Amino acid sequence: MQKILFVIDKIELKYFEFNNLVTNFWMIKEFLERGCEVWITTIPQLYLSGTKAFAKCYENFVSENNIFYKNIISDKEIDSFDLVMFRPDPPVDINYINATYIFDFVNTKVINSPKAIRSFNEKLHSLYFSEYMAPNIVTSSMNDIESFLKIHKQIVLKPLNRCFGSGVMYLYEGDPNTHTIINTVTENETALAMVQEYIPEVKNGDIRVLTLGDKILPYSIKKLPGGDDFKFNNHSDNFVVKSELTGKDLEYFTPIAQKLYSMGIEMAGLDVINNKIIEVNVTSPCYFIKEMNNCYGIFVEKMLADYLLTPALLSL
Repeated sequence: MQKILFVIDKIELKYFEFNNLVTNFWMIKEFLERGCEVWITTIPQLYLSGTKAFAKCYENFVSENNIFYKNIISDKEIDSFDLVMFRPDPPVDINYINATYIFDFVNTKVINSPKAIRSFNEKLHSLYFSEYMAPNIVTSSMNDIESFLKIHKQIVLKPLNRCFGSGVMYLYEGDPNTHTIINTVTENETALAMVQEYIPEVKNGDIRVLTLGDKILPYSIKKLPGGDDFKFNNHSDNFVVKSELTGKDLEYFTPIAQKLYSMGIEMAGLDVINNKIIEVNVTSPCYFIKEMNNCYGIFVEKMLADYLLTPALLSL
């Protein structure tokens, strides 16, 4: 029996049961149905005793097609697990970084590698794939951003360490709130931000392209912007639609999966507009499993489990 530990977000622990919008729900359920022993923990429940890493964790079980956890906390050495799924949500703050240090004392297989995650900023390090991206700069300078805006007329500003579109701002040349928006995102020129040329096709949504190992999954969905925003901000069936990838698409994005895999990032979500990458999600990438299963009549969670439970993978 394989023994698996999930490091999840605190808010996900609070609303653990019945949350079938969450990728972890489907993976945990699939692992349990395959007879695996599955436990969950959160960042504050990780600790070291000497040079050994431990987690205060809860055992999971499946009942009536839903997952639950036993409300009994147990201390488990992390190396007693066959696999750890490290999937807390951003912000990647000092507590998050400290959690990755705990795993420097772990020998068991961890996906994604915490060391790789702390070395990879989802906004900034997208520049490893700059040839796939729209024009951009990373800066905290008001003057630099205004110069970039003058050239590109419409831009998007993103804080570097948030998720789910939090803090992302659209700005057009001549916007009367230009200084306010720049100061808000850069915290008065003290915090770096990713600044990208606005891609007009965003009004039609962005595509989530998914990596698994060194390959691209042959299925994808498009995330549609909400009625009150220029970006996806409502995780419901009304704002997620099928978006099929062609053989040319798979070939085009495969080098990115291969590069990420070589870095220790085996599961990632590329956000793509008009074949341009706007972000590379590596911390807790959402695989939109419920939506893809409904769109394609498939079982994405089975594909993930087949990969994650491969004996060769677990022995690495």
